[in-house]
Amino acid sequence: MKLLHTMLRVGDLDRSIHFYTELLGMKLLRRMDFPGGRFTLAFVGYGSEKDNAVLELTHNWDTDRYELGTAYGHIAIGVEDVYAACERIRAGGGKVVREPGPMQHGSTVLAFVEDPDGYRVELLAG
Repeated sequence: MKLLHTMLRVGDLDRSIHFYTELLGMKLLRRMDFPGGRFTLAFVGYGSEKDNAVLELTHNWDTDRYELGTAYGHIAIGVEDVYAACERIRAGGGKVVREPGPMQHGSTVLAFVEDPDGYRVELLAG
């Protein structure tokens, strides 16, 4: 068994693709429209779906926003330099919601950013 993907419902697909590709450095791997079901799937990630877990961004054409609920936590991404990643994301119009620094009760350097739909993404030094 292996993890294939995590699905996020997004309100504006182009805005989300921009965030994950331009600000977080992922690649758009594939995009498929399903007119009969009125939705589009876009898969983004750091490598091929064959070798890596990816994100599936699902856009239901008639829905422009979602309530996140209280069960969602975050997606974690390893970066070389958390401080530089946050500056790059902020300069690109992204939202840093927890500034870079050591985690509470530990020494791991991390930060949190938020995607256009409010999903939290943790950036970890590694």
